[in-house]
Amino acid sequence: MNKNRKKILGYDIDLISFQDAIEYLKTRIDSKLGTHIITINPEIIEQADKNQDLNKIIKESELVIPDGVGIQIALKINGIKQERIPGVDLALELIKLSEKENYSIALIGAKEHVIKKTEQNLENEYPKLNIVYARNGYFNKDEENEIINNISQKNPQIVFAALGAPKQELFINECRKKLPNSTFIGIGGSFDVWAGEVERAPELFRKTGFEWLYRTIKQPERFKRIYKTLPVFLFKVIIECVNN
Repeated sequence: MNKNRKKILGYDIDLISFQDAIEYLKTRIDSKLGTHIITINPEIIEQADKNQDLNKIIKESELVIPDGVGIQIALKINGIKQERIPGVDLALELIKLSEKENYSIALIGAKEHVIKKTEQNLENEYPKLNIVYARNGYFNKDEENEIINNISQKNPQIVFAALGAPKQELFINECRKKLPNSTFIGIGGSFDVWAGEVERAPELFRKTGFEWLYRTIKQPERFKRIYKTLPVFLFKVIIECVNN
């Protein structure tokens, strides 16, 4: 399947529907084509502008989905109507696909009680799901090689890393060296949702693109981080659009 891309502030964003993204990933998994899915948003772009390793990883990844509403707005400024593809929703669809197709999966991230609850909840919800590895995300650089070796021995077809950006992207980049045929996705705080520790926004908020507002109300500490980044990001996008 041919994918169209649009460059926003130097980063290519895939213009793809949710369903087409799943079909694209299924084809790659079945063909054993290694894939790194980036769930991009303005905060990750800001981090990548300051971190050359992250910058390179994003630009070399096989699928960059418009996760943040800021990215959706940026594309709209450029005259492109693109549905938002939340990483947590794409990841959950991959979980469902994994049960159906018997793909082996690995889970890494979050606190110990959260990862245990996540594993338990997923196994209860999807009884045929083949989880071959699960570990919390609290480890130092010295432990990373051992963890990557342990994951590679299990040879999962899909790895879900919930370590937060940019740690999860940097970890995935190292892990891919041992598992070049696997599919990887960094999904931030999704394990907290799957474990029932954090409540997702009601469907109305999600459908109208205001999940970010609901999460900010529920987690006020996000306000300073998001609203420091989003206006500057959109201003840069407008300037880029005008200059082009």
